Amino acid sequence: MSENLVVPTMAEMLAQGKQPEVLFWVGCAGSFDDRAKKITKAFVRLLNRSNVSFAVLGTEESCTGDPAKRAGNEFLFQMQAMMNIEVLNAYEAKKIVTACPHCFNTLKNEYPELGGQYEVVHHTEFLKSLLDDGRLTIEGGQFKGKRITFHDPCYLGRANKIYEAPRDLIAKLDVELVEMKRSKANGLCCGAGGAQMFKDAEPGDKEVNVLRTEDALEVKPDIIAAGCPFCNTMMTDGVKNKEKEADVKVMDIAELIANAQDL
Repeated sequence: MSENLVVPTMAEMLAQGKQPEVLFWVGCAGSFDDRAKKITKAFVRLLNRSNVSFAVLGTEESCTGDPAKRAGNEFLFQMQAMMNIEVLNAYEAKKIVTACPHCFNTLKNEYPELGGQYEVVHHTEFLKSLLDDGRLTIEGGQFKGKRITFHDPCYLGRANKIYEAPRDLIAKLDVELVEMKRSKANGLCCGAGGAQMFKDAEPGDKEVNVLRTEDALEVKPDIIAAGCPFCNTMMTDGVKNKEKEADVKVMDIAELIANAQDL
């Protein structure tokens, strides 16, 4: 993290006898992937700007177990989940926010039956609530008038029916929001879900991420907005595959807002 970012850990908070408003679950991608780290930093800047009291688990955070579960290793998933639940419950975590729909879905829908009961929100929902409460203001800034299309992450959209929060945030940037033919409930996967991110492609005549990127490029956007670090990677690779449109940017919604505010 760069010098101006304030990122306390739950352990530090506890030592001061404080309980943060939210626990920010960073996730493996947001912690280790160089591109996704930029999303993490942008979101932290927005939290700092909105005076949100938050903390991270730091080295006490471990993978939620989503890839293990999707790949069929239920035993490993339960081991990973139980470890995390033990840590979260020890800190009496109540509300968790994460920028990864995979972490979001797993924490929200699969941890309760293992003893992990938390209010879990995706970062687009949380930013929308900050906006609604007047804690965060959004202006178009450098994106005013740009054409932006939003790619629905599977675990945010179809799995959890969250379609409006990300679009409401994009609309606040004074941009032209253009929808792909396949969007919302009819959206198409970027190709990385279900642990596909970590395996080789199967035989076929086109990669899923290239197919999905073509959906996006069809509406001639300046920017493809994403709400998931895996989607971000897949769409970025898809754009690189197209020489003509290689200047189309792929950005997370948190980055769009932070950049519009010059944070």
